[in-house]
Amino acid sequence: MLTPLWDEAEIREQFRAFVKDSDFPCVGAKSALSQGNLKIVVCSSIKSSWDDVRAHKELISWARQAEKNPAQFRSLAFVFPATNTLNERQFEKSMWDRIQSFADKDAWLSEPYDHRVSSDPADPHFSLSFGGQAFFVVGMHPNASRPARRTPWPVMVFNLHEQFERLRESGRYDKIRDTIMSRDEAIAGSINPMLARHGEKSEALQYSGRLIDDGWQCPFADKRAGA
Repeated sequence: MLTPLWDEAEIREQFRAFVKDSDFPCVGAKSALSQGNLKIVVCSSIKSSWDDVRAHKELISWARQAEKNPAQFRSLAFVFPATNTLNERQFEKSMWDRIQSFADKDAWLSEPYDHRVSSDPADPHFSLSFGGQAFFVVGMHPNASRPARRTPWPVMVFNLHEQFERLRESGRYDKIRDTIMSRDEAIAGSINPMLARHGEKSEALQYSGRLIDDGWQCPFADKRAGA
């Protein structure tokens, strides 16, 4: 039996500590952790498809659990400890490679695209969909330009889009968003220029955390688009 190259329990604990740290601005992730609704899955390399089938199964399972037991905040984090030397563009490419692979598997299984969002990454109402549920992704890695996204290894955190809609319906969305932006500005010294509300700009621009210019083309196409 091969000895693992990393201690998965230790990596999970390190990521929990990262979220708990006072310098981490996302109060939603902190709430998910405190409620026991932050699941951390340790994979290998974000540059490899090795864990894609397992990761996609986790996404499907997470979507099903959310349907049965909706929670205020719920996040699923994939951690990739075998890769930690990527620059921002390299991380962005690898992140979208994984997203494309997950989406292709969802389409192969004939999972429906969440009808509440668009499958077109250029559409302001775009969101990813797995297991019939819309997801928003937050990419983090050691060389991120935004301090709040600098993790010891590449990480992809999937958040259910529905939880943001529930916050809007309850009138809490703007307050929480303003709190996160203020905390992020205090850490970075500036407001994240890529942030936008759903329906204003495509959220695909925000996934990697890189400052993206107007000529950027999203390297993603869902096979269910237009179906």
